[in-house]
Amino acid sequence: MTAQRNVRTTFGFYPPENNEAAWQSSLDTFMAALERGFPDAVLETRVDPLRGTSVVDFDIEVAPEVWVTGSAAMPSPDYAYITLGSVTADEAALFAVWLRDSYVPSPTSVRFISSAAMENGDETPEPLPAVGGAAEVEAVLRSHLVAAGAV
Repeated sequence: MTAQRNVRTTFGFYPPENNEAAWQSSLDTFMAALERGFPDAVLETRVDPLRGTSVVDFDIEVAPEVWVTGSAAMPSPDYAYITLGSVTADEAALFAVWLRDSYVPSPTSVRFISSAAMENGDETPEPLPAVGGAAEVEAVLRSHLVAAGAV
């Protein structure tokens, strides 16, 4: 049996296509949710120099000794995106399950994409599974990376 390569990439998470307001989010509500979900979260707001909008950078411990770093931009209630940088599929899955089950209003309201897919010309986010735990979500993220040619 061949071991799976544990690729590090950036994963982005977005509201559903044609319903950018589905998350009904703001930086304040997202930061409060991160603090509730991840008590040791390190949060810092800054202004994105390209867009001129506020973003929050965060470091959170998604499992014991497993930290992920990300950024979230929610410049208005009708648009949001979150990126996790240099994560593996299993690390991203832990965050994605929290996002789907603990923050967004509906489990069908999260799409994702990876920088690996975007580097190969695929810029269309896919729906995150609406059910299942971290193992099931990880399998979908790994399949996505395989299809993108990253694995």
